[in-house]
Amino acid sequence: MFKSIFTFALLLFVATFYGQPTLLLEKEINQIIANKKADVGVAILGIEDNFSLQINGNKQYPLLSVFKFHLALAVLDKVDKGIFTLDQKITVKERDLLENTWSPFLKKYGKRDTQITMREALQWTISHSDNNICDVLIAKIGGINAINEFLNSPHLILKNNEKQMHESWDAEFVNTTTPNYTAKLLKDFFENKIISNQATHFLYKTMVETSVGLKRIKGQLPTNTEVAHRTGSSSTNAQGLTGAINDIGIVQIPNGKHVVVVVFVHNTTEEFAVGEQIIAAISKVTYNAFAK
Repeated sequence: MFKSIFTFALLLFVATFYGQPTLLLEKEINQIIANKKADVGVAILGIEDNFSLQINGNKQYPLLSVFKFHLALAVLDKVDKGIFTLDQKITVKERDLLENTWSPFLKKYGKRDTQITMREALQWTISHSDNNICDVLIAKIGGINAINEFLNSPHLILKNNEKQMHESWDAEFVNTTTPNYTAKLLKDFFENKIISNQATHFLYKTMVETSVGLKRIKGQLPTNTEVAHRTGSSSTNAQGLTGAINDIGIVQIPNGKHVVVVVFVHNTTEEFAVGEQIIAAISKVTYNAFAK
């Protein structure tokens, strides 16, 4: 009898002090996405705390440039194994520099052969989301399937590089993953379970220095909040449909703890800015919940 009373009391304690915050945050997030013309997938994970929340967490969503995070993991695994070094030189050929794509590198250096280090290639790919340098790195590791083979998950489907994604509307949405898998991958990454401590530190810092998508996870957070994130965006078709506005990241809370925030906004006819505001608002209520 005493055992059953103790068990009941323990369950009540857990429901009250752990279940309630989850339910309250879930309610706030549902209010944010209610009446929005968008398919939204969300996964929240407390890294130091046993906290998780998901909405459409097991549904496949298109990655777009979010997959550059997965690419960086595969590249850095080869650095850990001594196949590459961060200081080795890579030649970016003139033919690699496509003009009909997002490429701050091309804007800076022009269309000519240029030598950069592996470190710089990763920084251009992650911090600046450069599509041309992304494809140079994909070729360097042996093709897109090398990322699939390294991470080896049924929840990650990668088939197209950036050049291929730009060939048609449908091609943009072939690479997919789930919010839950992405959140767990970010948590494992932060906890040094995927690549070495040194490689993790380098990639985390490079993600903190991301210069794109600043109106998403970071958009409504206090100034100077540390966020290591990776964005992804599709085009908008003639019917006003935007296939993807994404951001995934790790947010540091003032108490020193960290929370993983993953938001995929899919097939939305809202204005692009509204899609970004959905992500920012979800990030803000999550931050507030963890900061209490």
